[in-house]
Amino acid sequence: MRRIICGAAIGFVFAFALLAESAAGLKWVAPAGWASQGSAPFRVVTYSVPAAAGSAKAECIVYFFGPGQGGSVEANLARWQGQFSQNGKPAEAKVAKRTVHGVAMTTIDLAGTYTATGGQVKEGQGPQPGYRMIAAVAEGTGGNIFIRFIGPDKAVAAGQAKYEQLLASLQKE
Repeated sequence: MRRIICGAAIGFVFAFALLAESAAGLKWVAPAGWASQGSAPFRVVTYSVPAAAGSAKAECIVYFFGPGQGGSVEANLARWQGQFSQNGKPAEAKVAKRTVHGVAMTTIDLAGTYTATGGQVKEGQGPQPGYRMIAAVAEGTGGNIFIRFIGPDKAVAAGQAKYEQLLASLQKE
């Protein structure tokens, strides 16, 4: 029995190492079912998240701008909050701090009309009502990474548990 448990533990560690992605001295594992769309400038990875019933798909993007780059935690929270409105007013933000495997992170949860351009909403596209974004700033030894999960409220709600799995998998390299 001990051999089986040890073998399973070693297999899990090996599988984690193979599946883990990394940036800024942090590594994580993408949730099952989230398809990597690869990287782009400043994007470590973009995951396509399956659509929920009656909803379009969402995306989860991990950004790293370099050591000391990308702005402070507070500046990012303020910018993200400025990208959402509810009934013509700034959307209410739910902000929380936590530590996972020694990695400090701050999260924000916003819902309403998404008014930013780029990313999920393309330039020239109008405001997107019924959107939600859950985002985190994770503090790595090589700088901060920014993990934004955004899309139609239904799709984000359906994928929230997997987003939390991604955050829970964060650890220092």
